[in-house]
Amino acid sequence: MAIKMQNYGIRWTDIGGTPRASAVSYDKTSAEDRKAELVAAKCTDVEIEETKPGQLLEPRG
Repeated sequence: MAIKMQNYGIRWTDIGGTPRASAVSYDKTSAEDRKAELVAAKCTDVEIEETKPGQLLEPRG
């Protein structure tokens, strides 16, 4: 039985108002940790999205 790894990316708006997206893929736990860091840094609209292997998110906008 193979374990399928899920990949996640993060989109957010930085404190200067610039839309951003992660340049790496995360596992679920790491994505949640990164989201918490971004929220603590006062970033807004922080969202975790499931991605396919090798897929990177584009910033909103």
